[in-house]
Order: sequence, then structure tokens, then C-alpha cells
Amino acid sequence: MVSGRTYLTGLIGTGIGPSLSPALHENEGTALGLRYLYRRIDIGDAGLTAADTPGLIGSARLLGFDGLNITHPCKQAALSGVSALSPEAEALGAVNTVVFGDGGAIGHNTDWSGFGRSLRRGLPGAALDHVAVLGAGGAGAAVSYALARLGAARLTLLDADESRAAALAASLAPRFGGQHVGHAPLAELTPVLDRADGLVHATPTGMAGHPGMAVPADALRPELWVADVVYRPLETELVRAARKAGCPTLDGGPMAVFQAAEAFRLFTGVEPDAARMLADFERLTSTEQEDHDD
Repeated sequence: MVSGRTYLTGLIGTGIGPSLSPALHENEGTALGLRYLYRRIDIGDAGLTAADTPGLIGSARLLGFDGLNITHPCKQAALSGVSALSPEAEALGAVNTVVFGDGGAIGHNTDWSGFGRSLRRGLPGAALDHVAVLGAGGAGAAVSYALARLGAARLTLLDADESRAAALAASLAPRFGGQHVGHAPLAELTPVLDRADGLVHATPTGMAGHPGMAVPADALRPELWVADVVYRPLETELVRAARKAGCPTLDGGPMAVFQAAEAFRLFTGVEPDAARMLADFERLTSTEQEDHDD
């Protein structure tokens, strides 16, 4: 039985044509008997920039949206488009989910919990004595926060803009007094990885619209676990090279699903079936692969 209530949600970002979020959200809504619509709002196609994000959030609220997901490159710009922040979004300085209600536009961050659940599920025995995080934007902030919450003893943050890595480290360090959160120049990536237990890649490199690999292949070794937050494509060049090097690997698929499940709950107040959403994700990606092979 389909509920009479209609939920209107969407995604703001650029290059989001391949996103599976619409299918994941709408399919779970159907499974739960909800009328659920999810729309893409691609700022690139509209000739807009990340600076237009606050205006788009305001317009969506006026148009009757129940909520929005926010992705690259708009997660930090969204901060000025909301009226209040969840504690996690405030700590991270990044918003990936906006919920509209009587209290205004509330900014949340489900990336950190999505990554945390993904890491525990996909690499349950991963050593966390020293983890390197490549990328200090919205995704990098989320995974760094998740790693610290999971008990990582030492985090080293790296970014092409070293000042951004330094700023993120400075904002996170006071929240995790018993752990070391530091940063290093990107030029030191290889020596940092020589000392690290794991690497989380959190830059757009490897996405369908940003092909390539941000990590030298010769810096990968079997003792290093490697996680990528990119899931389009599911097997990025980094994941492929890491597997070839014998590294335990984690692709970005489960993180995408778990953050979507939490966003769905925030939008609707209904608890989704995360296992069903994972199975749906696997079906969607396997179907795409079969189509590509044909």
C-alpha cells in the first residue's frame, strides 16, 4: 500500500548524472510504500558554481522539497545556506544532507557515519594506529572524523592545498584529545604511506569526470589497506592498482549506501532497510557492468 504523503528530495552537485542516489532512494521508498521523488540538480548543467548552493537550498525549500543531499563541490558552501547544523556537521564544517521543516533548513552530515559503517563492515580488522587521509575537503573531513571516532591513534591529513589540510587538522585535533591529528605536504605522501597502516582517498580523482589516480602506484604495498570514497566508477584506478599490489581494499559503494540510508531516515522519519539498499546497489552496479560488457 502506497502512503498518501509524497516526499520530494534531490541532490545538488556537479557531474552527478551517473549518481545512483535517485534510484537508491526511490527504490527504498517504493519498498516501504512511500511516494518518494528524488531529483538531480546539477550546477554545472545550469551554469552555476558552488557559490550558488545557498540560493539553491533556499529555492528548494520554497518549492516544497523535504530535503536535499549535497555533494562535490558544494558541501562546504552549503554551510551558509542552512539555519542550523547538527553537531557532526558543525564539527566537520561540511553539509551533505539538508532537512527542511518548521525549524528551517537543518544541515546534517551522514558521510562520516556512512564511512564508519562501511569500514567496519568491509575491513573489520583494519589497523588504525596510523591512517593517512588524502583530501581535506568535505569528504576528507567526514572520513577523518569517522576514523577518529573509531579510535585511530594517529591521522595524517594531506591535500593539494596544504593550508586546507592544516585547517582541518587544527579543527579536529581539539575534539580528540588522546589522538594525534596532523598534516603533511602532498609532496610527502609516499614517505607518509611508508609509515601508515591505511590510506583513505577522499578527492574527486578517479570519478567518471575526473579520471586518474592521486597516489603513486609504487607507494602501495601489501601491508597498507586502501579505501576509496569514490564509487562512480566502483573500481577506480586506485582500487585496481591497490588490489594488484596486494593491499586489502574497500571501494566507495558501501559508504554511498550507508550515507544514503541515514539521509533517507532524516528526510522521512522512516527507518530504511540498509541491507536491502546494499543489495539494490549491487544489482544496479552489476546491471550497468553487464550493459557495458555488451
